[in-house]
Amino acid sequence: MTLWRGQEPLLLASKSKARQTLLANAGILFECEPADIDERAIQESSGLSAPGEIAGLLAREKARAVALGRTGHYVVGADQTLALGTRTFNKPADRAQAAGQLRALSGQCHELHAAVAVARDGKLLFQHVSIARMTMRPLSDAAIESYLAEAGQAVTSSVGAYQLEGLGVHLFEQIEGDHFTILGLPLLPLFAFLRSKNLLSV
Repeated sequence: MTLWRGQEPLLLASKSKARQTLLANAGILFECEPADIDERAIQESSGLSAPGEIAGLLAREKARAVALGRTGHYVVGADQTLALGTRTFNKPADRAQAAGQLRALSGQCHELHAAVAVARDGKLLFQHVSIARMTMRPLSDAAIESYLAEAGQAVTSSVGAYQLEGLGVHLFEQIEGDHFTILGLPLLPLFAFLRSKNLLSV
């Protein structure tokens, strides 16, 4: 059973398990084809510094890159950036970087900028950026080490070293924003666009 009405399956230009789960749970027939792009090089060459603009750029580039090779398919690209004031974060490379990110975010309010874009045949059709504000509770070094030990390698798979849908929920005292934005794929504006193209049956 699927709500997708397109002649070809929707393509998700992402290997994110969270994004895949969101689409699957929403009854969308899709296939995964992660975009083969150098995100850091694209970001650096763009000269952009605003986190929402960076997320939007990378979502567009992912969608376009896959759409160029898959004629006729609607392709969804997504990206998420984390900003603490004027400082932006990337995924931690290892446990030490994850610990450093958590120490920086401890007791602070940071923003998640989640972008989604849709392209077809290399042409951008839709883009949207949503923001969620996350207040992390003050964390002692012992609490950080305990969390890192329990979460394991998963801490390097997400910016900020947490997954809110998992153990990361224990790190927060307040959250403002859309659940789907926090997980990195703003579903409501995406589905509104797809319905406007008669691609969803609901």
